[in-house]
Amino acid sequence: MGKLDGRTAVITGGASGIGAAAARLFVREGCTVLIADIQDDKGQRLAGELGANTAYLHTDVSQEAAVKAALETALAKCGRLDCVFNNAGFGGVAGPIADIPLEAYERTMAVLLRGVFLGIKHAAEIMQRQRSGSIINTASVAGLQAGYGPHVYSAAKAAVIQLTRSVAMELAESGVRVNCICPGPVATPIFAGAAGLSAETADDAVETLRRVLANYQPIRRAGLPEDVAQAALWLASDDSSFVTGQSLTVDGGLTAGQPWSLQQKHSRLLRLALGAEPEGDAK
Repeated sequence: MGKLDGRTAVITGGASGIGAAAARLFVREGCTVLIADIQDDKGQRLAGELGANTAYLHTDVSQEAAVKAALETALAKCGRLDCVFNNAGFGGVAGPIADIPLEAYERTMAVLLRGVFLGIKHAAEIMQRQRSGSIINTASVAGLQAGYGPHVYSAAKAAVIQLTRSVAMELAESGVRVNCICPGPVATPIFAGAAGLSAETADDAVETLRRVLANYQPIRRAGLPEDVAQAALWLASDDSSFVTGQSLTVDGGLTAGQPWSLQQKHSRLLRLALGAEPEGDAK
């Protein structure tokens, strides 16, 4: 018996990366999934791979009519909507603040913040009538601390975290839960794209990313899309039925503090500088 047997979910950005991993996992757990994305080839291929309980719909999350249509399609197909995973995103505009064009700022915010707002808005309309449902938003460690992402991306993700908390207070009284996930660096084409690679080369760079990110956080391996998908499954299932308004950080310990080995190195260097440790003992 699956944790999502008989349930219906819409996953935006579901054609690749974290969204695709979540789609695969949700289907294995008994869920009917609508993949909503703009990557038509990947989305259709994944829906075909996952079988009859999966469909794909071209969906630009920055457009209200498209988001509403995706949720209403899932509702019409299955008669209910149990989970909306607002996961679509991209790295957005980067660079020094003085160099960011207004148009690029607006496009970044349209996907990363407006897209989440629209997903919550139209999910709430359906789920409040049902008096049940789980809304999950993809935020980021960049929304928790500075230095983990470009300026506009970080601002958008911080806004997603606060929007999650605020709306959770409204919808809880209708039996609807709203939470977000804050991934650390995860080896996905989007992360590769944010590093400056083209769409054509980003897919091929994922394995390299896994090696590069292996030592980036206290847990010595790269974050994987499946790690975030497991967090989304928990938030979508009854296992988290008493959890709302939370930001679940999935980052291998990155934002918890300095790794122990680095703490010890800094401590030894400090003792050496103060003359409290012989120079030959410092490592």
